[in-house]
Amino acid sequence: MADLLVTNFNRNFTGVSATAANVVRQQARRYDMALVGRPLPGCPDPISVAAARAATRRHASNKPFAIWHVRRNTEMRAAIWARDVLRLPIRIVFTSAAQRRHSAFPRWLISRMDAVIATTEAAATYVPHVRAVVPHGVDTDVFCPAENRETAWASLGYGGGRGIATVGRIRPEKGTDLFVDTMLQVLPQQPDVVALIVGRAAREHQGFLKRLQARIKDAGLSDRILFPGEIPAADLPRVMRALSLVVQLPRYEGYGMAPLEGLASAVPFVGSDTGYYRSFSAQQTVGRVVPLGAVGDAVDATLGVLNDADAFGAMAARARDVALHSFSAQKEADGIGAVYDALWGAPSSAQS
Repeated sequence: MADLLVTNFNRNFTGVSATAANVVRQQARRYDMALVGRPLPGCPDPISVAAARAATRRHASNKPFAIWHVRRNTEMRAAIWARDVLRLPIRIVFTSAAQRRHSAFPRWLISRMDAVIATTEAAATYVPHVRAVVPHGVDTDVFCPAENRETAWASLGYGGGRGIATVGRIRPEKGTDLFVDTMLQVLPQQPDVVALIVGRAAREHQGFLKRLQARIKDAGLSDRILFPGEIPAADLPRVMRALSLVVQLPRYEGYGMAPLEGLASAVPFVGSDTGYYRSFSAQQTVGRVVPLGAVGDAVDATLGVLNDADAFGAMAARARDVALHSFSAQKEADGIGAVYDALWGAPSSAQS
C-alpha cells in the first residue's frame, strides 16, 4: 500500500533523474511512498511496476486514491495503462520542464494527465492542465560548500590551483564546443586554472568529441582541458564544492541543474540565456548570463569573475543563500505537495 508512487524508468542518471532524486529524498519523509523502476541515489529501494500496480490495487489509506508522479513518456504510458485499462484508483501528476512544443505523441500523453506541474512560467505555456509552476530545487544537504576550496580542489588530483567545469552530455545542444571555445581564450590568461568537461558523449556524438579533443590538442591545452567522463552522482558534490566557477553554455536547456548545484556549493556561474539561468542568477549577483552562442561575452564574464577577488567573494558568499531560500529541494517538495493535496481534496500542507 502506498499513497504516492514516483516513477524512474531510465537506467541512466540524467538531469531528470537528478531532479527526481532531490525531491524523492524529501518526499520519503512526508508520505507513505514508493519509488518505481530504477534506483536513485539516497532514495528508497525501488519496486517493480507490477509491485506498484499491486500496491495501488490494495490502496486502503485515508486518501481517496494513490498518486503516480511521472516525468517521462514511458512513465506516462505505464500510469495511463494502470488508470485507464486496469482501472486502478490513481491520479497521474506529470512534471514538465521543456520550453518548446512537444511532438504529437507526448502532447497526447500529457493531455491525459490529471495534473501537470511546470518548472518554469515558460514551460507552462506549452502544456495543458497546469496546476502549479514549481521550479526544481537542489538538495542543499548533499551539495554544500567546502571548508577550504583550494584544499578541496587539490584533493581531486586534476592539477592547477583552481577549477572550472561544465556538466552535461557532450553534444552541440549542450554547447560543449562553446565551452571549449571559451576555455581556449580564458586559460592562456589564467595559468593556474584547469577546466573539466564532465559528462559523456553518446555514440552519435563521438565525432563531435574527437573534433573538440583535436582542437584542444592543437592549442596545447590537453593537460588543462580535461574529460573525466560521467562522474557518479554520489561523487559529483565533492567535485562541485571544489570548483571556482561553473560555466554552462547550452544552445537550449529546459531548466538546467548544474548552476544550482554550484550555487548550493557556494560556486558562482556563467551561463547562456536559456533554461532558468537568468532566475538562478538573482539579478546577476551570483551568476553572469550571456547571450546564446556569444563566446566573446562568455570569455569576458568568466575573466571578470576570476580576475576580481572581491566580486568573486561576494558572489560565492551569496550563492548558498540563493540556493537555500529560493531553489531548495524542500521548497520544491512543498510546491509539489500543494498539488497533491489539491487532488486529494485536503488543505495544502505548504500553507499549514
